[in-house]
Amino acid sequence: MTFTIPIDNGDAVKNAEADSQRTLYPYVTGTSIVAIKYKDGVLMASDMGGSYGSTLRYKNIERMKAIGKHSLLGASGEISDFQEILRYLDELILNDNMWDDGNSLGPKEVHNYLTRVMYNRRNKFNPLWNTLVLGGVKNGESYLGMVSMIGVSFEDNHVATGFGNHLARPILRDEWHADLSFEEGVKLLEKCMRVLLYRDRSAINKFQIAKITEEGVTVSEPYSLKTFWEFKAFNNPTAGAEGSW
Repeated sequence: MTFTIPIDNGDAVKNAEADSQRTLYPYVTGTSIVAIKYKDGVLMASDMGGSYGSTLRYKNIERMKAIGKHSLLGASGEISDFQEILRYLDELILNDNMWDDGNSLGPKEVHNYLTRVMYNRRNKFNPLWNTLVLGGVKNGESYLGMVSMIGVSFEDNHVATGFGNHLARPILRDEWHADLSFEEGVKLLEKCMRVLLYRDRSAINKFQIAKITEEGVTVSEPYSLKTFWEFKAFNNPTAGAEGSW
């Protein structure tokens, strides 16, 4: 009787390592991003929570980053995939700067690039588990758009991801207008974030608001909103629900 001993040339190990590096499911995730155009540029808001499953494990995660000279990126979803996207964008901006031709990528170009990246990864059945919001100002024109994890993208005067797409967008449709001042824009975003804090279990009361204008990106220090939890609906949230006691 003879036995054949398989010889491992390392390919199996390499393949296993490659597979282990992919994000098959979201683990640590961030919740809603809300963004609006205002008269001088774009405002964007997010909280700083990171949920490990249903546990609010991390409370100091920044999910808004400046991209080059003209763009601001915010992300919902898997934090590690957001870090990978930032690495892609660092390479993109570096290559653009190396041309040294006096031009620089604007928000529309960055948004289009992100759309192709997300769609490409979706087609490989290895998506980046994020919904991205891209805002910016170039040559006096404000730009705001978003792209989903499967590459669906659009532009609008106000956008929101996650629960914000259901709870904040109705507020923005009612109260947004093109001539919002900075103070009015911040107040509107705070109203949206307060509603999300009340209704989204993944949201925490620690926020940042970022703005981008022709002068560049400014991100606020973290701060909290005043809240009120004595509403009757909060005292007995299941009252009247089917099957409730």
